[in-house]
Amino acid sequence: MTITQDFDLTAMRSSADAACALMRVLSNPDRLLLLCQLSGGERRVGELEALLDIQQPTLSQQLAVLRDESLVATRREGKQIYYRIASESALAVMAALYDQFCAQPKENPHDD
Repeated sequence: MTITQDFDLTAMRSSADAACALMRVLSNPDRLLLLCQLSGGERRVGELEALLDIQQPTLSQQLAVLRDESLVATRREGKQIYYRIASESALAVMAALYDQFCAQPKENPHDD
């Protein structure tokens, strides 16, 4: 794939820090898996633990990082806490990652 459009270097520099921060968060496999699950919709903490086989202390720590970076939001219903993706940028990146790494293989693998 070739990108042919002209880029505004000033705009790129001002966005680079935000893009790098998002990529740092996504570079952790547990956080990446959490966002993969949440890209499909809201989930309870217990559901995330069961689906991803991530133990509670690690799960809580990684969800805290995602909250601190404003990538996820929560809501409480009784004793249950529900998580959802709160960042459109994160959701767009997750969709691109899914297309590149998880979607069904192309019919012709040499079509890059």
